[in-house]
Formats: sequence, structure tokens, C-alpha cells
Amino acid sequence: MPTLTTLQTHGLGASLGQRPVLHDVNLALQPGWTAIVGPNGAGKSTLLRCLAGLQVLSSGSVSLNGQDLRRLKPAQRARQIAWLAQQGEAIGDLSVLETVALGRLAHLGLLGTPGAADNAAVMAAMRLTECTAWAHRPLHALSGGERQRVLLARALATEAGVLLLDEPTTHLDAPHQVALARLFRQLAASRQVVTVLHDLAIALQADQVVVLAAGRVVAHGPARHAPLQRQIEAVFNGAIRISTDGQGWPVVALEMHAAGTPR
Repeated sequence: MPTLTTLQTHGLGASLGQRPVLHDVNLALQPGWTAIVGPNGAGKSTLLRCLAGLQVLSSGSVSLNGQDLRRLKPAQRARQIAWLAQQGEAIGDLSVLETVALGRLAHLGLLGTPGAADNAAVMAAMRLTECTAWAHRPLHALSGGERQRVLLARALATEAGVLLLDEPTTHLDAPHQVALARLFRQLAASRQVVTVLHDLAIALQADQVVVLAAGRVVAHGPARHAPLQRQIEAVFNGAIRISTDGQGWPVVALEMHAAGTPR
């Protein structure tokens, strides 16, 4: 069972080339499911890469359980933080099973021999993402949505306490998007799940939401918190409206005649 973790940023800044992207980001992400949202170019994916230790920082730091991420050896970091990139790659002619098993490299290294615990972790990850039936199919032969579920299973197979997922619902149809949202809520009972999402209807099912705009955090709080929802509407220039259903869950609607949108 993964150990509950806390991930924090302190005065974090980051640039892409000569262009500053993130500015003085201070966050304390607790166990549970956190969704990062914001308009295009807000710095969402860059922030996630910083949290994974994959992006050089121009200022500040990221800490895991109080320890600066830069002080962790790559193998230590890989056992504690699992990462799924926005555009998952198909690796040669590997089968689905072989691809998911790569998630155990953080524990085994390149020369280790998988044992019963490793095999159990791989099979559990495949069951959770509903890709067991494709175990022996080559990854490159799958559809985009099928491949995305396999790559998510690879991340889950690490059994890391932190899952950082960049647009994990990409290529998935509506039923599988909903299934994935339910899975995130299930995983969040024992892990810290952080997702970058464009789909606000899915993002607002999270426990916490971080709202980014122009590289800065403009809001961070519970998804059902009305002031946070108003901030989301504002950063999208009124193009969406957030209300609540009979049970208090957020409902997102497009405002087709909002200022700045074509009529």
C-alpha cells in the first residue's frame, strides 16, 4: 500500500527557454485527488513537470514529505512519484503486459527479476484500467484511448504514493472518462493523485482544484467551493458557467454568447 504523502512548492518559478512560464507558485497538495485547470498557456503541464522533478526550476523548490525533490536520487523519486505524460508513447513492439511491467523498473532496476509482488502489482493495475483482455496485443496496435489506459496502468504499477497525470482522459470516450474519474476517487483514498485536465466537468469531481492563469495560482480549494468556481469562470472569460445539481455537485455549461466568443 502506498504511503500517504504531501507535495509542496515554495516560491516556484520555471521558464521554457527564455520565456518565464510559472511565477512564485506556493502550493501544499495533500493526499486526495487534485485537479489543475486553467486556459491554454497557463502553465499547467509545466507545473506538473516541476512536481515530477522533470523541469529545471528558475526559482524556488518542490518538496516531498518535507524533503527537497532535488535531493532525492532518480530511483528514489521514481518509486515515490509516477508520471504520465500528455502524449503517451508507444514503445517499439512491446505487448500491453510488457509495457505495464515497465512500471516495476523503479523497484527492480534494469537487471532485477520480477517476483510475485511485482506480477501482482502489474495485474492489479491492468484490472483497474480494464486492459487485461489486451495483455498480449502490441501497444502500437491499440487505439489512442486503449493505449492511454495501458500507459495509466504502467503508472499505477509503480505503486507510487504520488500519481502525476497530464491530460489522462485524452482519447477516451465519455463512458471511460467517467470510469477514470471514479478510479481517481478510488485511488485518492491511498495516494495523492494530481491531474491536469481540460475537461472541467471531470476536473470538478476532484477533491481539490488548483486554478492557474498566466503562470500564477489564482485559486486553490475544494471543488464545491463557490468562490473557487467563480474564479474558474473568470479565467475562462465567462465562456463557461458553473452551477450545482440537486446533490451539490458542480455542473459545467458553455455560455455560447459570452464576451469574446463568436456568435
